[in-house]
Amino acid sequence: MSGSKCTRLSGTLVKQLMDSVDSVLFDCDGVIWRGDQAIPGAPRVINLLKENGKKVFFVTNNSTKTRKMYADKMTTLGFEVSEEEVFGTAYCSAMYLKTVCKLEGKVYLIGSNAMKQELEAVGIQQIGVGPDHIFGKQTDWANVPLDPDVKAVVVGFDEHFSYMKLNRALQYLTQSDCLFVGTNRDTRLPLEGGRAVPGTGCLLQAVETAAQRQAETVGKPNHFMFNCVASQFGVDRDRCLMVGDRLDTDIMLGSNCGLKTLLTLTGVSTVADAEAHLRSGCVERQGMVPDYYVESIADLLPALQG
Repeated sequence: MSGSKCTRLSGTLVKQLMDSVDSVLFDCDGVIWRGDQAIPGAPRVINLLKENGKKVFFVTNNSTKTRKMYADKMTTLGFEVSEEEVFGTAYCSAMYLKTVCKLEGKVYLIGSNAMKQELEAVGIQQIGVGPDHIFGKQTDWANVPLDPDVKAVVVGFDEHFSYMKLNRALQYLTQSDCLFVGTNRDTRLPLEGGRAVPGTGCLLQAVETAAQRQAETVGKPNHFMFNCVASQFGVDRDRCLMVGDRLDTDIMLGSNCGLKTLLTLTGVSTVADAEAHLRSGCVERQGMVPDYYVESIADLLPALQG
């Protein structure tokens, strides 16, 4: 195996890497699909990995879909996948509250209907999904009615995010025993053509600023998402590969958890980005340098077919 970082993965090196791992974690958008189209060759790669006895999992910071919604999309695109192999932040947030926080009470949720479903699936009640329109004056806002059973505020992607939701979260979080959890810190969601829209990180930072508190986050690059997979499926970090298109989330997750890392160039980050981190001399930025890179995960096909 190559000892240097940011090495182009090709030839016999592909087989050497595949032989050194038992489990592979894939990000989704920009890695196995873009929008509603599978990356050419990606379904075949995933299916062959499984045929070759590898455990395959999907880890995404997107909190707007349940595990089932993701599994259904993948099946439609030609991937052989089960719901249990999908770990999104909607599901992982619910698991974090249930298994780590041992939450007893309700959640005030700034988030999606998918998050609501995943919370309810583990027996956690929530309030807050949908629009929350402003009313009255500032004194009314400061005295907004609160549910005494709410013991946690959870922030994910919410297309209905508003001043009133921000205010309501603040009022709950003034209670010192109220837990504060965010799905992820991605500040921008990249779109085709180089465009972008604000991501969950923007909403989370707004709530943190108002509440003057820091949230615990469960998504990449936080350890919890990997721990969630490892605890359920017995994944050995020394024999696990993380494949992603973003250096600050996917590759950093791999580095944080001691996994091998592979950057694919079908999404956000570039080799130039990785090399800039490598040359920076900054310890934190070194965590965003992948072990290997490929143009597309389809580059793995020859080794898997052989």
